[in-house]
Amino acid sequence: MINVEFFSGINGLCGFEATGHSMSADSGEDIICAFVSSACLMAANTVTEIIGLDCDAQSDDGYLKLMILENSAKAQDVLKGLRLHLTELAKQYPENIKVIYRRCNNA
Repeated sequence: MINVEFFSGINGLCGFEATGHSMSADSGEDIICAFVSSACLMAANTVTEIIGLDCDAQSDDGYLKLMILENSAKAQDVLKGLRLHLTELAKQYPENIKVIYRRCNNA
């Protein structure tokens, strides 16, 4: 199962963490993993490279975490879009994707 946690605080969303694999197909052929990975990478790259915010980003096989270190309305929009996209995917694939909400340190 892919778990995606969205962290929120007093200034809105402050990041996300995606872990796991959907196990719906073999590695390299799993379209659900590709959906989630692509969306998360696009969001992380947009926040860090296009908007240019200072972030704590970590990645490994089956793992991606992005924590925004400064508040930005543009970054909020990107994270809200990612949250909406993954919430809709979780409705379509409830056996494979779970979206979780948690408070972050600036809460």
